[in-house]
Amino acid sequence: MTQEHLQCLILGSGPAGYTAAIYAARAGLKPVLYQGAQPGGQLTITNDVENYPGYPEGIQGPQMMMDFQKQAERFGTDVRTGMATAVDFSGPVHRVTIDDQYTLTADTVIVSTGASAKWLGLSSEERLNGRGVSACAVCDGFFFRGQDVAIVGAGDTACEEASYLAKLCRKVYMLVRRDEMRASRIMQERVKRMPNIEIFYNTETLEVLGDHEVTGARIINNQTGHESTLDITGFFVAIGHKPNTELFVGKLDMDENGYLKTVKGTTLTNVEGVFACGDVQDHVYRQAVTAAGTGCMAALDAERFLVAKELV
Repeated sequence: MTQEHLQCLILGSGPAGYTAAIYAARAGLKPVLYQGAQPGGQLTITNDVENYPGYPEGIQGPQMMMDFQKQAERFGTDVRTGMATAVDFSGPVHRVTIDDQYTLTADTVIVSTGASAKWLGLSSEERLNGRGVSACAVCDGFFFRGQDVAIVGAGDTACEEASYLAKLCRKVYMLVRRDEMRASRIMQERVKRMPNIEIFYNTETLEVLGDHEVTGARIINNQTGHESTLDITGFFVAIGHKPNTELFVGKLDMDENGYLKTVKGTTLTNVEGVFACGDVQDHVYRQAVTAAGTGCMAALDAERFLVAKELV
């Protein structure tokens, strides 16, 4: 049986992967895209998207990803169900195994496997995800204007998101598990200066309350054991993200947090012909629109690589 060989293989199906597919398909690269473990990426667990250009009335996250897929397929992208389970980037032609069963080769590989938010692990948190529970204040804070919310976290990102929420919300409760924050001193001072942010130290969340949407949170002081309830309508979790890069350990260069490294201003990785885009290489912005932008860059970088190598 002849092994399938591709000019362009795309791993991942969020805004970055689908945008890369649109550009690659229009360039005649005949891309094949594998959707991965979560087709559509993190936006499939996001209800309302109101900050992506071109949707003046907003759009549901899952519908938006369906639109992206249809557009990619319209130009000839072969969208497939499956997940990459092994890679071999040691040679000039890259080998990728899908679902531990099927191995194909590709001249270029675009990695857009994204990142996953870290959660507290509460069943109520999972049940109310997208119904007042969120891992992105910049994405969803707008929906809680003038309301009371809580945010869990103690690092720079948590402080940054608490500050963002404080500009929109009436009250922001910041829940810190230890007796101090991990954030830099300047970020700590920023949240402490904001009059509508109240910081609870030594505090953990026992349960997010609400049947169909968030109505409160039951918290406990882990030093005194005292339990109390916060009346809130939004519950934000800002304890970090984990890039989906386990597959590429030892294969591609990563930073200390596991994000793929790319050459500044490009999507080039340390392996010739392998490109990275979206949240898998972006720990700063993590927005659908920035992911899409780097997806465009990856497809253009891949096309230029193939032209230079006279492979297209």
